[in-house]
Amino acid sequence: MALYTEESLDTLRSKIDLVEIMSAHIQLKRAGASYKALCPFHEEKTPSFVLQAGDDHYHCFGCGAHGDAIAFLMNHLKMSFVEAVESLAERFGVTLEKTEGEGKKRGPDRSRLKEALELACNFYHTLLLHSVEGHEALQYLYRRGVDLDFIRAFRLGFSPSMRQSFLTLGKGEGFAEEILQTAGLTTERGRDFFAERIMFPITDPFGNVIGFSARKLKEETFGGKYINTPETPLFKKSHILFGLSFCRQRIAKERKAVIVEGQMDALRLIHAGCNLAIAAQGTAFGDGHVKLLSDLGVSQIFLAMDGDVAGKSAAKKIGHLFQKKGIEVSVLSLPEGSDPDSFVKEQGIDSFLKLMENPTDYLTFIVESASSEIDLKNPAQKNEMLRKLTEQIRSWEEPVLIHESLRKIAQLTAVPESVVGVGASPQPHFVRSMGLAGKQVVDPDRILETDLLRWLLLRKDERLFEIAKLNVAPDLFRNPLCKRIFGKLVNGEGPRDLISLGSALEKEDEQKLLSEIVQKKVNPDRAEEGLVEVIHRLLIRKWMEEREGIKTKIQSGTCNEEEVLKLAKAFDEIKKNQPTVVLP
Repeated sequence: MALYTEESLDTLRSKIDLVEIMSAHIQLKRAGASYKALCPFHEEKTPSFVLQAGDDHYHCFGCGAHGDAIAFLMNHLKMSFVEAVESLAERFGVTLEKTEGEGKKRGPDRSRLKEALELACNFYHTLLLHSVEGHEALQYLYRRGVDLDFIRAFRLGFSPSMRQSFLTLGKGEGFAEEILQTAGLTTERGRDFFAERIMFPITDPFGNVIGFSARKLKEETFGGKYINTPETPLFKKSHILFGLSFCRQRIAKERKAVIVEGQMDALRLIHAGCNLAIAAQGTAFGDGHVKLLSDLGVSQIFLAMDGDVAGKSAAKKIGHLFQKKGIEVSVLSLPEGSDPDSFVKEQGIDSFLKLMENPTDYLTFIVESASSEIDLKNPAQKNEMLRKLTEQIRSWEEPVLIHESLRKIAQLTAVPESVVGVGASPQPHFVRSMGLAGKQVVDPDRILETDLLRWLLLRKDERLFEIAKLNVAPDLFRNPLCKRIFGKLVNGEGPRDLISLGSALEKEDEQKLLSEIVQKKVNPDRAEEGLVEVIHRLLIRKWMEEREGIKTKIQSGTCNEEEVLKLAKAFDEIKKNQPTVVLP
């Protein structure tokens, strides 16, 4: 991740209006010098979520959620730090300078690319609704059951046959040809990339247009039925979920999502009120897409594939990717020859929601699918089917899920559990996975040291920093990253906030730690008490380690009598002087 220059971060800080940001996501009501709302982080009937006018922090007196604009976007919308900062910069019109090495600017201006794409979206949308050439495309959409409300909601458009129409407009609006090419809107030959096609804007998770998918109307139009924006700095197919910007908040809140095959499937469901629907964009569903949803906290996936052989095959492959990561998968049974788009048009959204209430679990689905392809009375064929199914399940990453899934496979196929390996020792791969997971989840040193950073970051009280300076030496830390961040906070110059800290964290583990810091709830009224408690625990940890170190040396049998006496005196001295926290 590139670093942001301090000058651009200072500009951003000065322009952030927390009330404006929050108002876009929750309903704030003024109460004197404060604003109140129902907390977005827990269910409540009486507002306990408060922020003071002019303040840069919010606090919930019900659940303890506390933070600034960055923390809100990271927690509520599940943005990464980079996404949160760039979102704020776009909202408040701040150009962020990214640096590399000795401060050289790196890469194209992403905000300029987004402006060009936004211009193109408006251009195509206007042509669809108000041009003679766009009329044929409009009539086609009407025949597909797409009305004006739908078209306007998703900003559908039409690219004209003249291959320099948008290029001329873009240059007239002050965009360099390099920017238009980099955004995937024009070609190196000086022509528009899209022509004579219905345009579907593709947005990032926060609603910014980053590309287009385009469907041709006439067979004679050059190229495939659908073409997409080529890979650009903004448009990476393997990391894009079509429709996510319309569903992100609900998906994060309910921790579930509906995966469909086509863009019209997703848009039809979203428009009908099922704003949980997403689709892969111009590529097969892969691990990158799974990670996007996993990062949103998704724990259940509904697969609504087309009701044909290809749809069932896709459901098996996509379901495996999620089950592999321990995410529950359910499959919806659509009628033969239908897809979510046609199903909702013909039978209504309520019928689709009923399918979601009675889905088929993934294991039952793959057993039924595999069974339909063989003769179950043939022992050799049944054995081969079971071998493939158990091999697939054993490739998953969660040991408990593997064990329980094998048990269910045995039940579904009417064979003894021992036949499919229930109770057998897990393969080494899974043992290692468990070990790594355990270290990651339960690391008392990391938890304790992160708590210290949290009090300093989320409260930003100068007295707290003075207490930390008086009591916390670098050798108190066991986690190198926590040690580095503490040094930056206490000894560094400039603002002590999430914007400055996050801009200095470049690696994935650093970004993960930042996310941990902002997600835990705190009570700001006991900030000093909490900080003192954490520091005391750190001091006691070091004190006990010193005692144990001396004891180990004494018991090692490698010291002579004189050395043992010195160690014993040192042990007694340390024992008598249990550390306490010094207050300024």
